[in-house]
Amino acid sequence: MTSTIVLPKVMEVGAGAINKLADTLHNLGYTTPCIITDPMMQQLGYVDRISGLLSSAGIEAGVFADCIPEPTDSSIRAAVELVVDGNFDSLIALGGGSAIDSAKAIGILAKHGGDMREYKVPNQVTAAGIPVIAIPTTAGTGSEATRATIITDAASDEKMLCMGIGLMPIAAIIDYELTLSLPPRVTADTGIDALTHAIEAYVSRKANPFSDQQAIAAIKLLAPNLRTAFNEPENRPAREAMMLGATLAGIAFSNASVALVHGMSRPIGAHFHVPHGLSNAMLLPAVTEYSIPGAPERYADCARLMGVADVQDDTETANRKLLIELQALNKELQVPTLSEFGADKDKFFTNLQLMAEQALASGSPGNNPRVPSAEDVIELYTQVWG
Repeated sequence: MTSTIVLPKVMEVGAGAINKLADTLHNLGYTTPCIITDPMMQQLGYVDRISGLLSSAGIEAGVFADCIPEPTDSSIRAAVELVVDGNFDSLIALGGGSAIDSAKAIGILAKHGGDMREYKVPNQVTAAGIPVIAIPTTAGTGSEATRATIITDAASDEKMLCMGIGLMPIAAIIDYELTLSLPPRVTADTGIDALTHAIEAYVSRKANPFSDQQAIAAIKLLAPNLRTAFNEPENRPAREAMMLGATLAGIAFSNASVALVHGMSRPIGAHFHVPHGLSNAMLLPAVTEYSIPGAPERYADCARLMGVADVQDDTETANRKLLIELQALNKELQVPTLSEFGADKDKFFTNLQLMAEQALASGSPGNNPRVPSAEDVIELYTQVWG
């Protein structure tokens, strides 16, 4: 059996990589980019910095700075119109996963038209949109190196997973210095998101030798450095490890898959506006405990890679230590339960069946080592409530 591996055409990695942006555009043959970003990037001065770098190289860029944290089909509509009217030949996605996901969707709709619902799984996005150069400013989603985007249907609150080689950014600028200003909460949420990507890619039913190597490297980078990056925001070695780990985790799951945590996470985000990484963190301990019987050796490997189990520990001991660590990590990083987050209790329990159906419909739970029923998903949601 073979595995289809898809990666960005160009990746600039390391401190100061952002300074290679103009060269990257030139080498790829693009002259009229549009920056797709959010208001915070503008407030922090990142947009001006990017525009200045480009202007000094003789490149004038358009700007759309109204991306929202959990992008919807309606939130990107104005950007699609701007890109079409401006005849831009490339998109520079600057920000966290939401900005990059938005840019991927904008590129597809601006080139091919239609409605985002037409592109959701099980449909595959095979035709490339307007090329995206992704510049992540968080160490989390790995979207700069994935063939996926998540856009919420504003009318139904469904988080639509869209996948295919047409969604892979053509280039990625991976500069950990852009993460030094991240507040602790964002560092924690995006860091656990990245760790979840790596773990789920490794235990996925679609795991393969290539994705395994990326997942293993990611876990080794992320697990020992997440607490440090959270507690010491200006610790450069920790930030660098987290950034590289997040990208490798993105490569891992893009070429394998995510699983039950992500399948259950999307409805929580859509219905209760919980940030994606935070909802993953809420779910990870309970879903891992449920899933271990489906791949006990693989989860034990994760515990050893994280450094919480010893090589001589048997599988059962290693998995017990893994669960203890995941719970301890949530406690130290101040991850709330859904109840503590403030989700509406009546709405939550009324929508359990719908959320379970949406989780299963995404396809991700089918990649889990232990494939759940709707009743299993409902039970897990109930545990996670608090």
